[in-house]
Amino acid sequence: MDNQFIKVGKIVNTFGIRGELKIYLYTDFPKERFEKGNRLYIGNIEKPNQLEVEIQSSKPYKNMYLIKLRGFDNINDVEKYKNLYLWIMKEQQGELEEGEYYYHQIIGCNVVTTDGQELGVVKEILSPGANDVWVVRPHKGTKELLIPYIDPVVKDVDIDNKKIVIEVIEGLLD
Repeated sequence: MDNQFIKVGKIVNTFGIRGELKIYLYTDFPKERFEKGNRLYIGNIEKPNQLEVEIQSSKPYKNMYLIKLRGFDNINDVEKYKNLYLWIMKEQQGELEEGEYYYHQIIGCNVVTTDGQELGVVKEILSPGANDVWVVRPHKGTKELLIPYIDPVVKDVDIDNKKIVIEVIEGLLD
C-alpha cells in the first residue's frame, strides 16, 4: 500500500437510487472530511488512488455517513464502488493538539499494562459518547477488551513504537 494515503471510510453500500453512498467511518472528523467540495480518493488497500472524487453533499446517518459524489447521479454509477475505501492524501491531515491522535495512529498499536503484561492490539475505535473506546484483540483468549480512552486508564501513547501503556482499573479486564 502507498503510505502517502490515509483511509477515512469504507463504502459499505449504496443508499437510494440517486447515487448516494453509505460510509463506515475510519475518521474522527467526518464533518470536515466529507464537507462539500472536498476531494477524496476511491480505491483498495493496494491502490488507494484509483479514482479522485469530489463531495457534493454529506450527512450523518445512524452510526455512518451518507455522501453524494459530484457527477455520480444514480445507483448504477456508484454500485461498483461497494467495499472499496475512501482515502485522503497524508498532507490533507490537519495538525492535532497534544494528546490527540488520528485513528490510523492508534489502530495497530500494542497495548500493555503498567506492570508489563501484553494484552493485545487495538483493532478498531468506537465513539459511543463522552470518550472513545479502543477495541483490543487479545494475544491470548478470544474475548475482545474494551479500553476507554480516559486519563485514569491510558498512561502513555507512543505512536513511533506503536505501544500504548494502560493502568488496569477495577473491572477493566473482566
